[in-house]
Amino acid sequence: MPRSQRQHKKQRQSRLVPPRRPLVSQQSCSAARGAAALRELRAIPARSAAGPQDYISQQRRSGKCCPPAARVAAGGGGSPPPSLSPSLAAGCCAEQSRPAALAATRAGTRRRASRSLPAPHAERPGAAVREGRGSRPSRLLPSLAALPRLLGGAARSGVALSMCSIWRWCVALGVLALGAAGGGGGRLSAERSAVWGPGLRAEAVLPARYFYLQAVDTEGRRFTSSPGENAFQVKITAPDEQFTRVGVQVLDRKDGSFIVRYRMYASYKSLKIEVKTKDKHVAKSPYILKGPVYHENCDCPQEESSVWLEEMNCPQVFPQIQRDLANFPVVDPDKIAIEIPQRFGQRQSLCHYTIKDNEVYIKTYGEHVGFRIFMDAILLSLTRKVKMPDVEFFVNLGDWPLEKKKPPQNLHPIFSWCGSSESKDIVMPTYDLTDSVLETMGRVSLDMMSVQANTGPSWEDKNTIAFWRGRDSRKERLELVKLSRKYPEIIDAAFTNFFFFKHDENLYGPIVKHISFFDFFKYKYQINIDGTVAAYRLPYLLAGNSVVLKQDSIYYEHFYNELQPWKHYIPFKSDLSDLLEKLQWAKEHDEEAKKIAKSGQEFARNNLMGDHIFCYYFKLFQEYSSLQVSEPKIRDGMEKVQQPEDDLFPCTCHRKKVQRIKC
Repeated sequence: MPRSQRQHKKQRQSRLVPPRRPLVSQQSCSAARGAAALRELRAIPARSAAGPQDYISQQRRSGKCCPPAARVAAGGGGSPPPSLSPSLAAGCCAEQSRPAALAATRAGTRRRASRSLPAPHAERPGAAVREGRGSRPSRLLPSLAALPRLLGGAARSGVALSMCSIWRWCVALGVLALGAAGGGGGRLSAERSAVWGPGLRAEAVLPARYFYLQAVDTEGRRFTSSPGENAFQVKITAPDEQFTRVGVQVLDRKDGSFIVRYRMYASYKSLKIEVKTKDKHVAKSPYILKGPVYHENCDCPQEESSVWLEEMNCPQVFPQIQRDLANFPVVDPDKIAIEIPQRFGQRQSLCHYTIKDNEVYIKTYGEHVGFRIFMDAILLSLTRKVKMPDVEFFVNLGDWPLEKKKPPQNLHPIFSWCGSSESKDIVMPTYDLTDSVLETMGRVSLDMMSVQANTGPSWEDKNTIAFWRGRDSRKERLELVKLSRKYPEIIDAAFTNFFFFKHDENLYGPIVKHISFFDFFKYKYQINIDGTVAAYRLPYLLAGNSVVLKQDSIYYEHFYNELQPWKHYIPFKSDLSDLLEKLQWAKEHDEEAKKIAKSGQEFARNNLMGDHIFCYYFKLFQEYSSLQVSEPKIRDGMEKVQQPEDDLFPCTCHRKKVQRIKC
């Protein structure tokens, strides 16, 4: 062939090569890297007799291929691992995305997305949203728009492209677009996306109000992965005020949904909530909360309890309350005011409370009563929001439940943060969970909302070692750490502190540093094992997207009895004798374990948020008060628990004020 013809043919064939100058920098950069990866992949058979695809699979299974750092080669941030060149890392990640990309490029084939909105609250959005399916290839892979021209040029030049070659083009051009599209697949739609939740109601007063966003594409399909943490912008203002003292956070739950939480530091006549994406209002935005809209410290209780329960959308019944109160057909405040201090007051830490005309009074027994601050805080918060029934009761500030008598003996009603199958205490939400609700967006960093935005890598990318950290507050914890030292490839368990037992480093290894709770979720399997009593971390573990393995135990929190083994968590025996077996089952049944993790997460979202905790406390005291056969009294030695001063931004209550007792 003459030289001029060879040059002409070479020029025509060069049209099949991706241009060096990118049209859209991130996509084209990814495409170029993908193409370089494909060129490098052709050289792989010399390294592995199994061939390129098997080699990649082996690398991926070994953890060398496609960790988060490796995805940078396909357009992400950071640096690829040293074991893979940038181009090979891109090809490796592209290969991992092959099933989704291949499904998207097949004619008439669509990917399936979530069937239902991830709506933790009982409400559902009014917007009609279709069940998700994947988008058409042209929408998923905008970089493939030029593919017909390339194929046409190949045909005119007499170059034959195999299906494998076409597939490689799809991967090289489309891998970034697939990742950017999210689970919904298409472009984010402002009109079809959904907004709902208690934070859109002026009457639902919480320390930190919140509502939900669900990303939906232009064809009505829900996103099942994040459309980007900055996909939505939220602005909250008080139209009648020069300044709006409201802190706002948008939390990406990485499943196509978001929590928007905001804490008010003053009360307003009304609030305007704007939710936008790319300068377009989302759903029915702007939302106007016709006030007054009261902030947490505003002392303005709703006088009608039935109205408050409806405003808060509280459940009619909490089964645990029914179980606990069944042991006490009647309660005589005059009698228990004498007998309980005589029986427990010398050896235990107790608080004797009376709520009278919506004021809180207390008398303490025992030395260590510092934890009363948590009980004081929730009672004061409740009385600022709703008129509480007149009620008199005792709270156990210690770890262990107290009432161990069995009917028909003379049982005494004791409120505790933890119950057991061997006791008859009346269980409340733990002080830890209660405090996290009261101090959300305040002095605590771990709460039921923040944990939902920090659940670590996706299920497939999590470390497959079981994880635990804690102190030596139970013998079984010692056994767990010993088991970890024996099988470090299966369990990573270590102590952060020794207090109860002697520290033998030869047996238990060195004490390790504390790590962020959010870092727990880098691991797929979370071990929940008792401390002095129930481990109070379980609500947060459930809210993550790791599967929880929970020890069989006599102890329980207020929600444990509504959990179902093998649905919300994987159980293991109290002596840990089958823990390794259960971990092996989880690894061999990955999809089932993933479903259990998802069910546990949905339970936490639906039952353990701040409004649920307030509802539980109020219903508990309301139903307990109905059992009283004599009038609660402000006893000798009781002192009034004062409401916090709120002089900086005092509120004006527009409700009919509850009449207070003058001391």
